[in-house]
Amino acid sequence: MRHRKAQTRLKQKPQHARMLKRNLVTSILLYESVRTTRSRAKAVQPMIDRLINFAKTHEPHVSVRKLNEVVTDRNAARKIMKVYTERYKDRSSGLSRIVPVGVRKGDGAELVDLTLIDAQLGGQVEEEAKSKSASKSGNSKKSEASDTDKGVRARRAVPDADLEETKQTSTSPDTQS
Repeated sequence: MRHRKAQTRLKQKPQHARMLKRNLVTSILLYESVRTTRSRAKAVQPMIDRLINFAKTHEPHVSVRKLNEVVTDRNAARKIMKVYTERYKDRSSGLSRIVPVGVRKGDGAELVDLTLIDAQLGGQVEEEAKSKSASKSGNSKKSEASDTDKGVRARRAVPDADLEETKQTSTSPDTQS
């Protein structure tokens, strides 16, 4: 009898479903956000919570072995040990969130974004790095940033320095001859 054995099951063959879950878990751990179908997200969400909590509660050598059984990339296991255990040390559960996005155009499947709580996605990390560098450098950079577009300023900064160097080198041979 399978009383109290309820799990969200995927409709693939067992080996295919197992690898699909492993790959989804690895992607979520590496990139902190994945767009997938609702049923796949519900199947993977408890696995993420269990892996991170296992890493928090067990010794590192034991948890790394357990993590490497599930994830398909060694960097995902490293990221759990270094980043997620510190980020979620005060949180015991609810480490991920499912946000509905809409339906897929081809087959009408419900799409969701499966995201880790307090995730630092690619754009947020770049903005934080820029704000830190601007605060360290002082007001001169802030006025420059307001004058020009960010992308244009970044491209212009390097050639201006190169032009100054070429002017210096070109003037020295002219003065010698």
